[in-house]
Amino acid sequence: MTTVADALEPGEGRDGSLSELTAVPPPRRLIVSVYGLYSRERGGALSVASLVRLLGDLGVDGQAVRSAVSRLKRRGLLEPERVGGAAGYRLSAAASDLLAEGDERIFSRRRAGADEGWLLVAFSVPESARDQRHQLRSLLIRLGLGTVAPGLWVAPAHLEAETSHALERAGLRGYTELFRSRHVAGRPLHETVASWWDLEALEAQYAAFLEQQEPVLRKWQSSEGTPAQAFADFVTLVTVWRRLPYLDPGLPLEALPDNWVGSRAEELFGSLRARLAGPAREHVGRVLGS
Repeated sequence: MTTVADALEPGEGRDGSLSELTAVPPPRRLIVSVYGLYSRERGGALSVASLVRLLGDLGVDGQAVRSAVSRLKRRGLLEPERVGGAAGYRLSAAASDLLAEGDERIFSRRRAGADEGWLLVAFSVPESARDQRHQLRSLLIRLGLGTVAPGLWVAPAHLEAETSHALERAGLRGYTELFRSRHVAGRPLHETVASWWDLEALEAQYAAFLEQQEPVLRKWQSSEGTPAQAFADFVTLVTVWRRLPYLDPGLPLEALPDNWVGSRAEELFGSLRARLAGPAREHVGRVLGS
């Protein structure tokens, strides 16, 4: 069963790959970004007409918007609500909570230091609870944890509260034990981390992000666009970026390859955000009449 968390929390593709990251974002993901960026300061609700107009700036036609909204409603992200007398939808309480949690990862991601230690998540799920085992593994993947061994997962220690809360929310905390640890012996840390995470695939995703978004930054550096163009570029930027801070949960630079491409990607995201967020918000205010 698809849950609210499945729809909002990024992870890998259905085949276990990361290939979906750099595809043109589908309308449902763009709509989630629009709600996350602009609806909560307006009470969480947007009219369908406003969504159609805003998504039109992103090249999405009205029928595709309505179909995507219906799917998001079925998944429990959106709930019907009249907005100024017109048909609209608001974020569900669960979706609003998940988006609030995601804000820190997406916009204020912390990169761990090598001396901060690690969070270990050990789990044991009986055969009679096979569905819960799948849900637990899916949740840990979405949170960006690496795999040490079957039943033992790892993350930078600063993700303890987020991981514990996510397990509690999913009703899976009883299957797990959480520990803090330090790497004191064995292979060099960068080799160990490379065995826990697929760094080559992650690096390829960062490189693809740079390839897609560096021309956007050059465009805005060479000439000023309209607020509507800033909105389209900013929503696309956030939609593509927001999965990367989950795939790379703030791994320490000391444990990553030299000249880690993710650092360049973070800088690019910050530069574009600083340039586009203001005029994009101005455009949304005009569309929504505020």
